[in-house]
Order: sequence, then structure tokens, then C-alpha cells
Amino acid sequence: MTKSNIQIENIVSSANFGKDMASKTVIDKKGEEKEVKIDLDEVSKNLEGVTFNSAQFPGLVFKLPEPKTAHLIFSSGKLVCTGAKSIKDSKIAINETVDLMRVMDEDIPTEFDIKIQNIVASANLGVTLNLEIIALEVENTEYEPEQFPGLVFRVTDPKVVLLLFGSGKVVCTGAKTFDDAKVGVEKTQVELRRLKLI
Repeated sequence: MTKSNIQIENIVSSANFGKDMASKTVIDKKGEEKEVKIDLDEVSKNLEGVTFNSAQFPGLVFKLPEPKTAHLIFSSGKLVCTGAKSIKDSKIAINETVDLMRVMDEDIPTEFDIKIQNIVASANLGVTLNLEIIALEVENTEYEPEQFPGLVFRVTDPKVVLLLFGSGKVVCTGAKTFDDAKVGVEKTQVELRRLKLI
């Protein structure tokens, strides 16, 4: 399996740019310290591409057109980015979103960590798969076609989950790096070959 056979479909990453990261506190009218929060109402008024209804969901949804991504932003300063097709684009998208917010609120820190939470990748083994036989022969699999058309195969090292479909398509989820996704798919292919299932 070469790199070109495996394609990133989605990257979920997160960041925490809340002012509490920079130990920003204010003294309220009672003389007590309190954390400063991100004013989501203010953000929703000043950013285009925002959906916000605090009665339905505590976070704000912001869609960035380029790189095309969606961001969940919470008043705590936590942000979750989804939709990027590369780790680089995911980081660019988060930085651009935070920069746009910093225009409204200069107290938002310029330095914060970005963590990759999940990489979803796909590949095609190029052969049809008999999922019923694979479920019987391969350990760490679950197959309940009445509930879901794919077979779930859990790889322990790296810790990823593979969804196998009868068409030969494979979806890998739970990876933190592209290499984890690649190794997960390769190990699946090796195991199926070893058992003469492909």
C-alpha cells in the first residue's frame, strides 16, 4: 500500500486560546476575581459565516471558506476544527480563526497549542471482501450488517479502528498521524492476505 492509496478525508483538531490560558482575570464589582470568557454574542455579530443559538447549543459554529473548515467555538476559549484535508490546513484554519477573533478582543493570546484529535482516512484494497468470512476468521472484529453495512476491525498498535466494506473500501478512524492511518490500513491488508481472505 503506497501513500497515494490512502487519502485523508477529514481532520479534527482542537485548540484552547481562552484568556484563562494567559492567566487573565478581572475583579468584578464585588471585588472578587473571575475568569474572563470569550463573548460569543459579540463574536457572532462581528464574524461572517456564524451560527449561534445559545438556547440550543453552548458553542458557536463558524465556517471558514479557505481552508474550507468548520469551527466550534466555546466561551471558555476551546475551539474544535473539522473538515481540513491536511494537518497543515487544519493548523492554518485554526490560526486564521483565532486571528479574526483577536481583532475583536486583543486579550486573546497569540500563542496556544493545537492538538490533532482524529484523522479519518480512506483507502481501497482493490478487491471485493466477504465480510462474513472475515468476521469469523479475524480477531478484534465486529460485524452486524442489520445495524451497519461495514465490518469494524480494531487495530491495537497503532490504536485505530478500520471500517471494511464489501466493495474493498476501507475507512480508518482514530489516527493521530497520517503514518498511524497508513500503518493501520497496511496491517489490515497483511492480516487479510495471511489468512488468504484477499
